[in-house]
Amino acid sequence: MKLGVNIDHVAVLREARKVNDPDILNALFVACQSGTDQITIHLREDRRHIQDADAYSIIKHSALPVNLECSINKSILEIVTDLKPHRATLVPEKREEVTTEGGLDVFGYEDEINYAIELLHDYIIPVSLFIDPTIEAVEKSKALGAEMVELHTGSFANIYAMLNSSLSHSNHSVKELQLPRYELSIRLEKSLTAITQAAKHAKKIGLEVAAGHGLNYHNVHEMMKIAEITELNIGQSIIAKSVFSGLAEAVREMKRLTTR
Repeated sequence: MKLGVNIDHVAVLREARKVNDPDILNALFVACQSGTDQITIHLREDRRHIQDADAYSIIKHSALPVNLECSINKSILEIVTDLKPHRATLVPEKREEVTTEGGLDVFGYEDEINYAIELLHDYIIPVSLFIDPTIEAVEKSKALGAEMVELHTGSFANIYAMLNSSLSHSNHSVKELQLPRYELSIRLEKSLTAITQAAKHAKKIGLEVAAGHGLNYHNVHEMMKIAEITELNIGQSIIAKSVFSGLAEAVREMKRLTTR
């Protein structure tokens, strides 16, 4: 299993005070030296964390492949074609959201996604689509010309946390998941089945398969059971753990958990 470490949240902390501390390049170097296989960053339209200069510096100095997440906004795509990352992952984006809330609407934005993929391919940049774990979305991704899909695991992660952690007793409890434990167990099983089926179908039709969003040290073992998933992209939980253990140890521990 390849591990992509998303270092966006180092930039979140930096931007909270608008100073160059912590330095995003220090995070890059530590992650690269601690066993990760790939660096993942998200260049958002509102530049809430990673800035243009960060993206250029990371891609220039990274000893490992860089997976650049981005929207289908044409101005962002122009930057991506100039950056030429190892891979571009097209994701949905809303200015008001705290984090990416779901998969890319590959049906509602077919023309825009098709344009983005063709443009990126013109610059020899492989494309992954960040999608909800459904057979239909997988098939559409293949038809649009993507080489890879990343299955959105946010729903799974929320259910898992409401069932197996103190989330339900916190200020961040997921209102729509305030359900009896037996109901949460049923939903968790359905969510895992959907991810598994989507991964199997993607592999069957020739797509590489990654997964990400909300994955952490407690739930990642469920993804390890799905053989067709060959890459995980994990950020917030690693950076959160690093506050207490240091980034190198946090990356090494996640790499240990994601080694088959």
